[in-house]
Amino acid sequence: MFAQHTLRRHLGACLAGLAAMALVGSIAAAPAQAETTEAADGSKVLRIATDGFIDSFNPFTSFYLMPTNTFKYMYENLVSNSAEDTSVTEGLATEWDTGSGGKVWTYKIRPDMKWSDDEPLTAEDVAWTYNQMMEKDEMSVANGGLVENFDKVETPDDQTVVITLKNPQANNPGQEIPVVPKHIWSKIDKPGEFKNDEQTVGSGPFQLESYEANKSVTLKANPNFWRGEPELDQIQYRYYTNSDAQVQAIRSGEVDFITGLSPEQFTAIEGADNVETNVGNGRRFQGISINSGLADADNEEFGTGNEALKDKKVRQAIRAGIDIDTLRDQVLQDYAQPATSFVPSVYEKFALPADNPVVSGFDVEKAKELLDEAGWKEGSEGIREKDGKTLELRLLTDSDATVEQKTAKFLKPWMKDIGIQLKNEASDVDTVSERTTKGDYDMYFSGWSLNPDPDYQLFINTCDSRPDAEGSGGTSQDGYCSKTFDKLYRQQHVELDENKRIDLVHQALAQHYEDTASITLWYPNQLEAYRSDRFTGFTKQPTDGGIIANQVGYWGYTSVEPVNAEDASGEGGGMGAGGWVGIAAAAIVVIGGGGFLLSRRKKSDDRE
Repeated sequence: MFAQHTLRRHLGACLAGLAAMALVGSIAAAPAQAETTEAADGSKVLRIATDGFIDSFNPFTSFYLMPTNTFKYMYENLVSNSAEDTSVTEGLATEWDTGSGGKVWTYKIRPDMKWSDDEPLTAEDVAWTYNQMMEKDEMSVANGGLVENFDKVETPDDQTVVITLKNPQANNPGQEIPVVPKHIWSKIDKPGEFKNDEQTVGSGPFQLESYEANKSVTLKANPNFWRGEPELDQIQYRYYTNSDAQVQAIRSGEVDFITGLSPEQFTAIEGADNVETNVGNGRRFQGISINSGLADADNEEFGTGNEALKDKKVRQAIRAGIDIDTLRDQVLQDYAQPATSFVPSVYEKFALPADNPVVSGFDVEKAKELLDEAGWKEGSEGIREKDGKTLELRLLTDSDATVEQKTAKFLKPWMKDIGIQLKNEASDVDTVSERTTKGDYDMYFSGWSLNPDPDYQLFINTCDSRPDAEGSGGTSQDGYCSKTFDKLYRQQHVELDENKRIDLVHQALAQHYEDTASITLWYPNQLEAYRSDRFTGFTKQPTDGGIIANQVGYWGYTSVEPVNAEDASGEGGGMGAGGWVGIAAAAIVVIGGGGFLLSRRKKSDDRE
């Protein structure tokens, strides 16, 4: 289970202007092909363009971007993350405390809550959800790592949940796990196979009303949501076959929100009538994953990775030979933050500082020196040789991903400069997903979105998280395995002193950087736009320079209000939309057809 994604930087005023002009022309000519459904008269509809892939809406099994973002709206967690700075705040629980040195966590559940079907929501639902994940493999596929440290979950009364851990735990164990209604899920014969794709029952602000593959997703407002019923009635995701059609749809007013814009699209749409744009510092990293010798959790090797990549010096040389600053400028028009590790800079305290001693920059001579030390000597036409073999590597790319193709064009001559022959193997997204799962690659573009606490992302870089060649077992970021990293992961996992824990996290990230199982290129800005003539009051996360869509939670649209009832009716294809469309934005980036797990199995964002 590995990761995928794209890149960016500054093309220059002249080129950007020309690209924007060209794009405007192509956008204007592109037909906006959307599945249309009439909204009820007077309904408040937030319409969102998407091409998102969905396997199911089962929170116990799905890793894909669109569903995992939808879960934030359908199911409340024990605790949430604030809009202001992503710090832990109230969810189903109004308060919590720890005892026994962080080994016992006690939560007080908000009284008098109801599920969307009016049944009472109690501590028993929380305990049932967690215990199912602890006891049944089919219920722990997506989030099993979050309960691996749970010893038992008890409910002394209807308003109290007590989680006893095997070992003390630093991060709040009530985060990230969607709590489902026991009275619904306990009656399902095979819950691991349940699609959960219509008329859902949940506790969040919106519930899934209907879903048609590659056509539409409709969410309706939940009047029983504890923060209050959303201002909007529904969220409608409209399916478009290409991103330019999506952009044309926002310009023409066919949709109200779009995210995942490319720099060229963003430049073209800026200044459009009644369209407001946002450049948000997101929670995603993007980079290049390297096949450093894949094996499963039992150390059974698989895949076709080049043997040369098992040598750390070769992997480090590849990083030293890439001018990341130029890539950011020429490919992404500088709509990205410089990166160090796989923890984005938006999470400032945990991100690896740029002045950490392991962090290095573009250095061709250093790259050549490292290859010399690894025994690869210059041969014919400057390509390095060793033991009768030339140093030739495959870069697996998505043929439809413009950023990947642009980046590959820069990488090929840069790699040749240091003596590596690089072949761009462009393919469709489904093939890329299949090949990366089987380990049939040398390098490929990857990317994940992270939640505020880095524990999960650290966990999926441990040796025990590695899946097999069929994709069964754990979920790994890069197939990485390091005993030193694993030890640091375990230490930070139980360290209750925040400053000490931050230091341990930095050490783990530095170890990963040094081992170079992947090369983090940047933290991309999230480029989004909405119809300011129809809706107002979008909330960013974090509130200072943050994102509207794809948040950790449901804040982006909780404060959204229609400019007036007529404009919010969604006529001409509106289906009604509820006020908090964070999912919508995330959905746009996902690819229809095969999709990738929160890394390379969804075409954009995150395991949440």
